[in-house]
Amino acid sequence: MTTIISSLAEISAPYDALFCDLWGCLHNGVAPFPEAVAALQAFRAKGGRVVLLTNAPRPAPFVKATLDKMGVPQDAYDLIVSSGDAAQDAMFAGAVGRKVWHLGPEKDNGFFTQVPEEWQGQADVERVSFDEAEGIVCTGPFDEINEVPEDYRPKFLAAKTRGLPMLCANPDIVVDLGDRRIYCAGALAALYEEMGGEALYFGKPHPPIYDLARRRLSALGGADEGRILAVGDGINTDISGAVGEGIDTLFVTGGLAHDQFGSDIDAPDAELLRSWLAARQQDPLYSIGRLR
Repeated sequence: MTTIISSLAEISAPYDALFCDLWGCLHNGVAPFPEAVAALQAFRAKGGRVVLLTNAPRPAPFVKATLDKMGVPQDAYDLIVSSGDAAQDAMFAGAVGRKVWHLGPEKDNGFFTQVPEEWQGQADVERVSFDEAEGIVCTGPFDEINEVPEDYRPKFLAAKTRGLPMLCANPDIVVDLGDRRIYCAGALAALYEEMGGEALYFGKPHPPIYDLARRRLSALGGADEGRILAVGDGINTDISGAVGEGIDTLFVTGGLAHDQFGSDIDAPDAELLRSWLAARQQDPLYSIGRLR
């Protein structure tokens, strides 16, 4: 049964590192949450490592640029590991072929242009038209503000008929951009699978992103097994993925599911929370209204 806490400091002592989600935990897509920033800074000040583990479909340098622009201070974290990083590895390894059609906004072009050092000089991946493609790389809708997954049903029917595999660079279904909910690549991939297409995933809750995070954390000194805490507001991504990896979890109830636990976002109703978790067969070790 999950334990509701009021601050990260209450339970942080046994942990060497945090795997902390971004959207809904550290920021709302527009601005950082000051209390969350302070909590991460305090954890680091006591010697902990903070890995920002995000399902953003862009490589870490682009995620960092977004955080800098948003005003997230760099002393709140040690490194960033994104779904884009893990999916990039798969793309350059040829998971969906060497000629790919990019389904996603222009802001995600860095997925193709920012070639990781380990893939420099190796076989290229070429972005081509849909008709020429051997596979699809999906980083989200072309117009994430106005489009919905159903808009892509005709294109997906053609893709499925041709047997094109889809690499999904962000398994999230939705995120909240300020007070507006928008669809992510995961929603498009889910529709493609529902239609009989093949989708491949590398972000949370799937193992590749956790393997990558552990490797990069190891380069900073690592953390003992059992001394990592995953923080997130996505019950089917952040929490489910961490549990599957044997990592303790802190569920931020004030994120995606903020309207499910009573009128006070900062103080989730215990019975509503436990009933909601039971319906989803999830039991995070800890829960908190907002990260602070």
